Amino acid sequence: MPMDEHIYIVAYDIADQKRWRAVFKLMQGYGEWLQLSLFQCRLNRRRHAELLVTVAEIIHHDHDHVLIMDVGPTESVTPKVVSLGKTFKPVEREPVIV
Repeated sequence: MPMDEHIYIVAYDIADQKRWRAVFKLMQGYGEWLQLSLFQCRLNRRRHAELLVTVAEIIHHDHDHVLIMDVGPTESVTPKVVSLGKTFKPVEREPVIV
């Protein structure tokens, strides 16, 4: 059961190296690392809200920038991606261990 999950692309530009590392470590718990400062996430509404709150607590709003793009529902979206070099693979549903 997809639990109303959406695929999100998260990109960020963090001015301070310490905050950048904090956001990077946080994002590893929410999605699949694609490239420097770019993640692909598969999130339900609750996890999406948690991510927003936690990122907002880490960043400095006057200096940093985080974009969270909703690609669409996981059960009905097929991302159209041109990938040069490494193969692109949409993030799959995996169990979450708490």
